[in-house]
Amino acid sequence: MTQRRAPAWHTTIYRHTAVSGEPDAVGVEVEVRVSDRRRKYSTAYWEGDTIVVVLPSRLPSSRHQRVVDDLVARLLARRPQAAASDGDLARRARQLGERYLDGVQPDSIRWVTNQNTRWGSCSLASRHIRISHRLRAVPDWVLDAVVVHELAHLLVAEHGPRFQALVQRYPRLADADLYLAGFGLGLSLADADRSGPPGIVPEDASAGSPDGPDGRWELS
Repeated sequence: MTQRRAPAWHTTIYRHTAVSGEPDAVGVEVEVRVSDRRRKYSTAYWEGDTIVVVLPSRLPSSRHQRVVDDLVARLLARRPQAAASDGDLARRARQLGERYLDGVQPDSIRWVTNQNTRWGSCSLASRHIRISHRLRAVPDWVLDAVVVHELAHLLVAEHGPRFQALVQRYPRLADADLYLAGFGLGLSLADADRSGPPGIVPEDASAGSPDGPDGRWELS
C-alpha cells in the first residue's frame, strides 16, 4: 500500500465539541482542519472512528460552526446503524449468512483501518473477515452486499460461476455494485487531492454530494 505524502499546504487542526442537538454525535470525535489550499469546498469524512472536516481558509470563522454541524449531521445520517461496532458487524454477518448463504459463519469479522484499497478481505485459513472502515459511511444495504461477498468466499475462494451464483442471492447486489463504483471514484479523487473522502458541499453548506476507496471488495 502506498503511503500518503504529507500535505503540501498548511492545515490548522483543532477539536470540535459535541454537535448540539445531534444525539448520534455523542461519543464521536470531530476534528476540524482549516486548509489554505482548499478554496471552494468543505469536506467531511470518516478517519477511523473520528469525523474529519476540512474547511477552506477563506470561509469566515463565524460560519465554521454551522458548516461543521451540517456536514457532521449528514455524515452521521449515512452511518450504517446496523453495524456500528464490531459486535454489531458480527451479528449482521450471522443474519446475512443464515438468510442468503445456508448459515455460513466466519470465525471473526471486524472493522479495520488498514484497508484503503479494498472494501473487505477474507482469510480462508483463519476464516477471518475484515471490512474497511471507509464503509462506515455507506447505507446498510451496501455494507450488507460487501459482507455477503466476503461470506461467500468462505464457501468458494475464486470468483467463478459458483461464487457468482452465491453472491447473487443478495437481491440488491447490482445496486450495491453501482453505488460502490461511484463511492470508490469519489474516494480516489479525494485521495488525489489529499483531503480525504467526500461528503463535499459548497462552502455555504447548502447542498451535499455522496461519498466516496478506489478499492476492490474481492479477494486479491
